[in-house]
Amino acid sequence: MVLVAAQAILGAQMSMIFTIGGLAGGMLAPNACLATLPISLIVIGSMTTAPWLSSAMQMLGRRAGFFIGATGGIAGAATSAYGLWIDSFLVFLVGSYLTGIYMSAQGFYRFAAADTASEEFRPKAISYVMAGGLLSAFIGPTLGTSLADAFVVPFLGTYLGVIGVNLVGMLLFFLLDIPRPPAPVRGSPQGRSRWQMLQDPKILVAIICAMVSYALMNLVMTSTPLAVVGCGFDTETAGFVVTAHVLAMFAPSFFTGHLIARFGVRTIVSTGLVILAGAGAVALNGVELENFFVALILLGIGWNFGFIGATTMLSQAHSPEERGRVQGMNDTMVFGCVALASLVSGGLMNCSGGNAAEGWVSVNLAMAPFLALAGGALIWLTLRPED
Repeated sequence: MVLVAAQAILGAQMSMIFTIGGLAGGMLAPNACLATLPISLIVIGSMTTAPWLSSAMQMLGRRAGFFIGATGGIAGAATSAYGLWIDSFLVFLVGSYLTGIYMSAQGFYRFAAADTASEEFRPKAISYVMAGGLLSAFIGPTLGTSLADAFVVPFLGTYLGVIGVNLVGMLLFFLLDIPRPPAPVRGSPQGRSRWQMLQDPKILVAIICAMVSYALMNLVMTSTPLAVVGCGFDTETAGFVVTAHVLAMFAPSFFTGHLIARFGVRTIVSTGLVILAGAGAVALNGVELENFFVALILLGIGWNFGFIGATTMLSQAHSPEERGRVQGMNDTMVFGCVALASLVSGGLMNCSGGNAAEGWVSVNLAMAPFLALAGGALIWLTLRPED
């Protein structure tokens, strides 16, 4: 329940920032093609933080790691706010990178839920924690857009609001009770190396599916506010579209774990990839408001099935002593791809066509080869003889 609440309250800052980050970046950036660079820096910060934060949790426990994450969120929001105040794109980027420390910590909420869960309850535990994001879908975009014009400097209020979210949310971790992993002793099992684990087909395919699900969701979501505003709608409408998307990301979590238990994890991941493809098809069909809403709702549902399924696959494929290494490696690779996707998103959106509609088409066409990669990996794993 602590992790569910943390996902709901602390998680709100990510939808706040992702709703206005590209717009704030476009206001500060010297070139429109760099508008989504702040979002990319958040994800790069998460990618580079994941290995050492995972190791810190292995040694110090989950609570300490989550306090570090919330502190990073405060530092990132404060630095970003200062960058807006002095009109400095560079300082704003530094703040975005520091925000990635929080994003990395949030990624470990789902793994923490599995630490003390039984084999049968594990997918449900992961799913319930992800469901906490449902409340963040209401809090984040609404709070972010309502505070965007609270000060003379646009978007400054949003980042000050993020500081408050972190200060309130981090108090939850005083209630967190997950035993610290026992210190390794001489002669105890050490588990496989990272390279050996990557040679395990189940781990490899789980990581590929997580990378593709998260990266494609981020690719499209990062450009969505730019596309909505660029196609003639206002910032508040863009916030509503993002709210619908975040609701769709987390609402299925109430039953995703049950679906995994009933139909199998590979079936649910495959379904997620198909739904992601459907999101792209709807987006390519037009730039009316209903197209944005339906495409972003499907994008959220597809991410939910693909990412929770991939997380469950990974949690079933390693031993306790391998936990820190494999989880850090997974999130480094996942958020590395997400960072690349968010960076490419801005270039495709603003620099690959003559207008916002053409850029939006480019963003959604870019999904196809990566969906083929993940789908092919799942087929290969399914057809491969079991060990």
